[in-house]
Amino acid sequence: MTDAIDLLKTRRSAKTRDMRGPGPSPAELDTILTIAARVPDHGKVTPWRFIVFEGEGRLRAGDVIARVFAAKHPDATPEQIATEKARFTEAPLIIAVISRTKPHPKVPAWEQELSAGASAMNIVTAAAALGYAANWLTGWMAFDRDVLAGLGLSGDEKIAGFVHIGRIDQPVEDRPRPALSEIVTRF
Repeated sequence: MTDAIDLLKTRRSAKTRDMRGPGPSPAELDTILTIAARVPDHGKVTPWRFIVFEGEGRLRAGDVIARVFAAKHPDATPEQIATEKARFTEAPLIIAVISRTKPHPKVPAWEQELSAGASAMNIVTAAAALGYAANWLTGWMAFDRDVLAGLGLSGDEKIAGFVHIGRIDQPVEDRPRPALSEIVTRF
């Protein structure tokens, strides 16, 4: 396994169009999801859950996305609809992190939403530690209630992100990172 500090210092988000299979094995997926659930969860409210899209499930999700897109964009071209339908076909595995806040006297919704975000980051990091490329994305479909209902979310659930996981053949370019002097202050 990669040294944890080196992994965290060098992790990069890969473009989904560069991803290919095979994706994680069932045992690796269990490891990724176990790590996803090991995040701060004050009050033990489990403010997240996961939907795994692989194989035919990616195509069924694409059908939902394309159907909603076409209904809301009656002037859309067949090419645009096909693009929407193919959104989940580049990476062999996509994990949706679902944020589901619950009323709690000591744990505000914001903290619960941050826990879901931490879970998504743990998925990205676990995938990288296992040698996979990953990218945490949202897009319009993550905020569209019709898409969310079509993917099985209840009315009070949100998408924290879709984490695309696969293999890549070339190094991932790094993006510019802020200088610590620009983002750190001392009190």
